[in-house]
Amino acid sequence: MAIQDILVPDIGNFDSVDVIEVLVKAGDTVAKEDSLITVESDKASMDIPAPFAGVVKEVKMKVGDKASEGSLILTMDVSAAAAPSKTAESKPAVPPAATPVAAVAIPEPSRPAPEPPKTIAPVQKPAPVGESVVVATGKLSHASPSVRKFARELGVNLALVKGSAAKNRILQADVQAYVKEELAKPRTENMGAGVSGFAALPMPVIDFSQFGEIVNKPLSRIKKLSGANLHRNWVTAPHVTQFDEADITELEKFRKEQNEVAKDFKLSPLVFVVKAVAKALEIHPKFNASLSADGQSLILKKYFHIAIAVDTPNGLVVPVIRDVNKKGFKEIAIEMAEISQKAREGKLKSSDMQ
Repeated sequence: MAIQDILVPDIGNFDSVDVIEVLVKAGDTVAKEDSLITVESDKASMDIPAPFAGVVKEVKMKVGDKASEGSLILTMDVSAAAAPSKTAESKPAVPPAATPVAAVAIPEPSRPAPEPPKTIAPVQKPAPVGESVVVATGKLSHASPSVRKFARELGVNLALVKGSAAKNRILQADVQAYVKEELAKPRTENMGAGVSGFAALPMPVIDFSQFGEIVNKPLSRIKKLSGANLHRNWVTAPHVTQFDEADITELEKFRKEQNEVAKDFKLSPLVFVVKAVAKALEIHPKFNASLSADGQSLILKKYFHIAIAVDTPNGLVVPVIRDVNKKGFKEIAIEMAEISQKAREGKLKSSDMQ
């Protein structure tokens, strides 16, 4: 029997991911596609499958290790029937002294989503009151009553305006120039002096054990990152609430009739909601848009991919149904059921969440 090294395959745009579970041990007999280890990225957990059947000789990874492409997971005795053919292409690896070893390419696993893009530094940096070189503590800004009245009408804090006249006296033209400069900045840069990153007040440290028995359970990587991302989206996305009433009596009647004759799929109300959202975005393209990183343009999207939130034991994940506008109710229903099941089993691929 030949000894084969089982390596971590391509895991997407990640340098490394955490090993959160080792599913086999030395001496175990595994079949092809059986899960060997479970790894976790920022957005999803995934299983690394066995590329062929065999008996585990030695496990090289443990819970808490960092796994990257090419890392050695384990060594395996492979039966002649399960071993790859001589004509099959494989990556040669450096063999041990006693036994010839060949690195075998593993089928691509359910890989995590790529890392989020790096934050783009703003072109201009706002000057908070506490950092402004113009502000002199305990001293009033030099400006005439008429200029002060003009600044009040525009809502301008004269402490942030640099005067161009003698002894830094502020003129009306200085106030106008300051307003023009602020209006020219991207919206995210002038949302309030001194506000950086929408940071909330720090939470007080409370010893909850003083009130009774507690259990300290560490959060998974997904749950740690979900909170920060949800908070960021909450404070940066425009909030719009729209209430409309629609009579769906006929829709419900149609849905139930179709479900009685449908085979291998079920039409849920969410299927129709997803289709309606895609149609609404086609009619109103500005709602299917994003503000560019520099705040200077609107990026209109010609595709209609709708994400649905799925609650899983490992946290909330959001797989995507692509090109909803090109699919019928049956296609959407089948795909929705498939990605929801994959999400709950931790088998989502990178492409499923983009």
